[in-house]
Amino acid sequence: MAQILPYKGDYYLWNYVPSLPGAIVFIVLFAIATAVHGWRMFRHRVWFHIPLVLGCLIETVGYVAYTLAHWHTNKLAPYIIQSIFILVSPPLIAATIYMILGRLIVRLPSGPKCSIVRPSWLTKAFILGDVQSFLIQASGGGLMTSKGQKKMGQIVIVSGLIMQIVTFGIFLVAAIVFHIRYGRLAATGSRGRRRAEAGIPWTKVLWMLYAVSAVIMVRSLFRTVEYIQGHQGYNLTNQWTFFVFDSALMFLSTVLFFVMYHPDDLNRTGGEDGYIETGTASSVEMAPSNVERAIPRK
Repeated sequence: MAQILPYKGDYYLWNYVPSLPGAIVFIVLFAIATAVHGWRMFRHRVWFHIPLVLGCLIETVGYVAYTLAHWHTNKLAPYIIQSIFILVSPPLIAATIYMILGRLIVRLPSGPKCSIVRPSWLTKAFILGDVQSFLIQASGGGLMTSKGQKKMGQIVIVSGLIMQIVTFGIFLVAAIVFHIRYGRLAATGSRGRRRAEAGIPWTKVLWMLYAVSAVIMVRSLFRTVEYIQGHQGYNLTNQWTFFVFDSALMFLSTVLFFVMYHPDDLNRTGGEDGYIETGTASSVEMAPSNVERAIPRK
């Protein structure tokens, strides 16, 4: 029978025996998410979805380690793997979200004019913040495995999570401002007349970004509170909170991404004032810098 065993002396890695059924459920769910998003990435050649697929894969590996920890609560390797992998996967999923906003802005007629951040900077800035958050959380997760460095590890992880939340907050502000500005432009135009709706379902894409971002934000807030409470806090001593506010929410984010967004949403042509844009979303580089020239519809 699985039981909590000390790692060294009286030092325990776990406050509870990791749930085997719970771990298996999320192995299956994230494996499905990896396969589905991976298939769609190759099917539509949307290579900027690579961080999303990697995020799902890392979650899967994390729960495999969580399963092994069920029988080996005194072993360091499965604890480290599950702790770091499950902790750092959200920034990878967020990276794809950031890139979608950048592509949406450059694909829409007059889109860059409505953005508070220059499109050539937008993706790079948010990805940079994401990478920093990723590295900080990963280093903190490593420190958490040492009894003497556990407190420092908690502080490092909290700082990484706060950076992730701040990055998300700024991203949401940029997206909302763009939404408002472009909505006004699409409704009236610069000459006070009604404009034709663009072929790209930009509001649908933005609502997907809001939904996925909100779910990841709640998860990050939960994790921040968890590590502020410390190793003996309520969240780290009650396993159900982990499955509800981390596992389930992260899987929900992958479902919302799949259901509310399709790669073809950014491949559609059509613009306002009788103009359409050329090119496809997949031809836009990771950090788009130029708006493709619009040509008049014949």
